[in-house]
Amino acid sequence: MEFLRTPEERFQRLTDYPFSSHYVDVDPCGLRMHFLDEGPHQADPVLMLHGEPTWSYLYRHMIPVVAAAGHRVIAPDLIGFGKSDKPTQMTDYSYARHVAWVLNLLDSLELDRITLVAQDWGSLIGLRLAAEHPDRFRAIVIGNGMLPTGDFKVPAAFHLWRTFAVYSPWFPIARIINTGCLKKLGPEELLAYDAPFPSAAFKAGARAFPRLVPITPDDPAAEANRAAWHVLRAWKKPFLTTFSNADPITRGGADYLQQHIPGSQGQPHTTLIGGHFLQEDSPVPFARAINSLLVSLDDAPAKGSRGSAATGARSRRRRTD
Repeated sequence: MEFLRTPEERFQRLTDYPFSSHYVDVDPCGLRMHFLDEGPHQADPVLMLHGEPTWSYLYRHMIPVVAAAGHRVIAPDLIGFGKSDKPTQMTDYSYARHVAWVLNLLDSLELDRITLVAQDWGSLIGLRLAAEHPDRFRAIVIGNGMLPTGDFKVPAAFHLWRTFAVYSPWFPIARIINTGCLKKLGPEELLAYDAPFPSAAFKAGARAFPRLVPITPDDPAAEANRAAWHVLRAWKKPFLTTFSNADPITRGGADYLQQHIPGSQGQPHTTLIGGHFLQEDSPVPFARAINSLLVSLDDAPAKGSRGSAATGARSRRRRTD
């Protein structure tokens, strides 16, 4: 597998991104994943997974709020995005590989008692991980995300986006993100979102993501997602939705999740003001919703043994498909 590594100088002096960089190899071919690790190291982790075509910069206004409340925040850049390595062929990317790459990060950091925070493709990856490794997750927060199986009709807007991503000769990352926000991104913010992609050769992962979403029942990822839903329909740990009020792609998703996941019952679900990228439009309210959930978790009686889960994490080996 051939891959590119964005030069570090592309990320110098980014606005509102004062975080230290960390890296871990997540694939036998040498792929390196970048992640942020903020807050007290001994605290239970909050895993923030971004989506398409953003990177951990998306969470820059949320990370300090959650970390200041005493929580450890892990925010990776998915392979193909941000400071992480970028395979050059669209065929190098698959749903299963993305799940495996993030799992390898969790294994390397020996993370358990995780609170998942996910949006867009972060939800597709994160919900699979939570369902396949439920002992490692203690709560889930989903904003503008879903776990599709290909069994239901997707919005027309998604079909248009999928076609554009695969076939358009012009793929302006920052402008795409700007159209998904209610606010107007500033020049420095636009530069930060374009920073990971010096040329078209770096954009294979961003172009690949839309075509990896299961939209037909026979999609290669459909069966695994159905199996994940079998677990989620019995999920009784806290499950919070924080969808925005102006996202045409995931509209109605919060209601579906609340109706089908038992752990959503009695949770303080909230609707935030924002477009698809609610982390840009309502970062502080989003972060405060996470903190409120974590306070309720800390006040609740502990279930299970953290020590046994951590021991299990240390014994796991890295894997990839």
